[in-house]
Amino acid sequence: NMIKIYGSKRSSAFRCVWLAEELSLEYEIVEVDFQKGEHKSPEYLKINPNGKVPTMTDGNFVLWESLAICYYMIEKKQASEFVGTTPEDHGLVNQWCLWSLMHLYSNAFAPLTMQKFRKTPDNDSTKLSKEIELPRYLSVLENRLEGREYIALNHFTLADLIIMSVTRISDFLELDMTSYPNINAWMKRTSERLAYKKIIN
Repeated sequence: NMIKIYGSKRSSAFRCVWLAEELSLEYEIVEVDFQKGEHKSPEYLKINPNGKVPTMTDGNFVLWESLAICYYMIEKKQASEFVGTTPEDHGLVNQWCLWSLMHLYSNAFAPLTMQKFRKTPDNDSTKLSKEIELPRYLSVLENRLEGREYIALNHFTLADLIIMSVTRISDFLELDMTSYPNINAWMKRTSERLAYKKIIN
């Protein structure tokens, strides 16, 4: 079976595609055109009732939620280096993955990303993001990276991949990241990975 990843590299499907490359999995990207409302089509809602991307199919098996898809692919390839081999390692990787999607993305980046896509004026949630949530969570990450090359363990893991898929939005938002030297150095290192370069191009 060829894994199919529904979404585009410009969406949260990006992290699933990147991981598939890291794992050398055979996969195919199925573009879902939001402009044309394809995410709300009856065919698509059959596989993902949320009308969101990404969704993955592997033969008859269907899975949604980017983090769940990533864990599935790692287990399929038995690539334990991406999540660690002990309960402690696994716990740390998981902690940082969940943190990045629930806090760093949802609270800090998402309102500003939506605003830029929809070209809407500032509102309470974008002000909160910009003034409080972004500095709060970026500082947590900046401090974590003090004297470290990677986020969860002492090598590249799913935590680095998921968090990079969020922090790279800072370019799209044209955020001033000068006060986060550790994050900048880590992003530069991470963006040198072959799998990352391949899908960015």
